[in-house]
Amino acid sequence: MKSPIARAFYAIYTICIFMPIFLIASIITALTTTIGCAIGNGHFWGYYPGKCWSWLTIRILFLPVRVEGREHLQPGQSYVFVSNHQGAFDIFLIYGFLGRNFKWMMKKGIRKIPLVGTACAYAHHIFVDKSGASKIKKTYDTARETLREGMSLVVFPEGARSFTGHMGKFRRGAFALADELQLPVCPLTINGTFNVMPRTRDWRCPSWHPLSLTIHEPIFPKGKGPEFEKQTIAEAYDTVMSSLTPEYQGYVENPDQ
Repeated sequence: MKSPIARAFYAIYTICIFMPIFLIASIITALTTTIGCAIGNGHFWGYYPGKCWSWLTIRILFLPVRVEGREHLQPGQSYVFVSNHQGAFDIFLIYGFLGRNFKWMMKKGIRKIPLVGTACAYAHHIFVDKSGASKIKKTYDTARETLREGMSLVVFPEGARSFTGHMGKFRRGAFALADELQLPVCPLTINGTFNVMPRTRDWRCPSWHPLSLTIHEPIFPKGKGPEFEKQTIAEAYDTVMSSLTPEYQGYVENPDQ
């Protein structure tokens, strides 16, 4: 959307139409998730309201979405999905278009967001607490139990959104879980969300830009232990990087990691 007039109309539409719809949809989604999970069937209510909310968010902003690689996923198989973290819209893209029931691993600060934090807790998403050794252990014990129940997990192994659109380093936590439980790691590559709303423009109007989600072939365990874990991290990192658009290729240190 290069025309200044088109950008101006899009901004007006975002403020006057999108934002009210988004706010109402967010409240309804949080309440539906919380009440549904409280009544029962947390796997259903912890996923589908958020999926619909995310799909609606992308669609009412008229953001084109291309998804590639769904054929790589096997029915009934648990995966540890690992993705680059370009921006806030990564959440909507994965939740709305991955097409797989899963739990998020998310920063514990999200728990403090009114309604949203409560809904995430009821949905049994996993809050990462790094405030002490016992808290870290509890986080990974919860994630371990989730994966043993047959659910998949989505993790941003960079641990924080990029400031530049480029990838930082991958932390080992998700890969250690996959290695321990001998589960496949499925790399995901996100393109476009940095252009829609980069971290440096939080709480401002999103920009129009096409989005893409690439679901790569899962990396199945080839063995167990630190050596195989490191191999998986390196393979997943290179795979995610391989599908980034040229302008965001290459490692750039993220000071927030």
